[in-house]
Amino acid sequence: MECHRVLKGNRDDDRDHAEKQKNSVQEQRTGAVGRLSASRQVGWLQNRAAKGGGRAGSRDGVLYSNAGCLIFSFKITDDTRIRAAVPTIKYLMSNGARVILSSHLGRPKGVTAKYSLKPLVPRLSELLGIEVKMADDCIGPEVEKLVAEIPEGGVLLLENVRFYKEEEKNDPEFAKKLASLADLYVNDAFGTAHRAHASTEGVAKHLKPSVAGFLMQKELDYLVGAVSNPKKPFAAIVGGSKVSSKIGVIESLLEKVDVLVLGGGMIFTFYKAQGYAVGSSLVEDDKLDLATTLLEKAKSKGVSLLLPSDVVIADKFSADANSKVVPASSIPDGWMGLDIGPDSIKSFSETLDTTNTVIWNGPMGVFEFDKFAVGTEAIAKKLAELSGKGVTTIIGGGDSVAAVEKVGLADKMSHISTGGGASLELLEGKPLPGVLALDDA
Repeated sequence: MECHRVLKGNRDDDRDHAEKQKNSVQEQRTGAVGRLSASRQVGWLQNRAAKGGGRAGSRDGVLYSNAGCLIFSFKITDDTRIRAAVPTIKYLMSNGARVILSSHLGRPKGVTAKYSLKPLVPRLSELLGIEVKMADDCIGPEVEKLVAEIPEGGVLLLENVRFYKEEEKNDPEFAKKLASLADLYVNDAFGTAHRAHASTEGVAKHLKPSVAGFLMQKELDYLVGAVSNPKKPFAAIVGGSKVSSKIGVIESLLEKVDVLVLGGGMIFTFYKAQGYAVGSSLVEDDKLDLATTLLEKAKSKGVSLLLPSDVVIADKFSADANSKVVPASSIPDGWMGLDIGPDSIKSFSETLDTTNTVIWNGPMGVFEFDKFAVGTEAIAKKLAELSGKGVTTIIGGGDSVAAVEKVGLADKMSHISTGGGASLELLEGKPLPGVLALDDA
């Protein structure tokens, strides 16, 4: 469902890059966290009502945007983002607002039944404790009629905004039509904040105020606040299959962390760059020089960069493959690494025990196969344990969230990000259009 920069050796360039990232992060921090305090955002309804002498928000239609969830065969398989959005929606309802929910699902080519948001209605109604109404479209006369009928504290769900190609193109006219349904805008769609789409960035040009909800606020507090000013020692765990997909994150984190733990398929590019035998493991041969540069950069900045000392290898990419544990430096031909080994789990855990802030993005292995999920699950359990001891633990979106959910430890973490690409881009220090479009209440 819901830009690679080559490292330069010149230290002045590094300082310039660090300063640009700092400025970008600071802009989002002051422009969307300090300036857009969540309590001030949705609390604007109360202030508006108080001035008019009426019930809070009683005459206001609120366009509320959220990034959706995963639906399979017309059943909800992951309602994480729905549940995360409930506090803001309930707050708006309790203050008499007429709430219009805007969301998306998948990348449909026009109206497509399997991408309809209709399956969300029962779950939304259950979570909100009211009967949620559903529109068959997201703009047009019939939608306008339904909006006019929403009672105070009532909720109307619009149909998938991506049924219109104009949504992802951020078409001004489409954004204007969406915005015409409401009086103000609340954005909790952090998962798409890195995209300038009509329902997230475009409508903000027409609705004032356009403000952050509690979910958006929490995401920014953790992913900007806790990362830019962490309680030290600060560790980052970065996994995933390819170095190329995490270059920006690794570069950015090297400016901030004390410890960087690497896992997942990307480690084999680092091993090959050091001359190790990697068998048939996944390797990006065009990123070998980059891997070497990142290792050197970590050393020059005094960052402890940890690679697994042993790995679990398999004779094929399959859940039922034969497997064994070998030193990371000597993977035999015809075998591929699919998880970190027990010695690595032990050493990583011991290192994490010394930290006070940890952010995790990307699995340690092919966690979709139970046989190769041990490393990822061990890290999840360690972070849950550390959370209980007061360590700030942030799960930075994507597969890491799925892994933590899989072992039932999501509620043990300090923060679970609802954004995949948005989390990555924010960690890289990139501006998020959906955040920067919001204004002061």
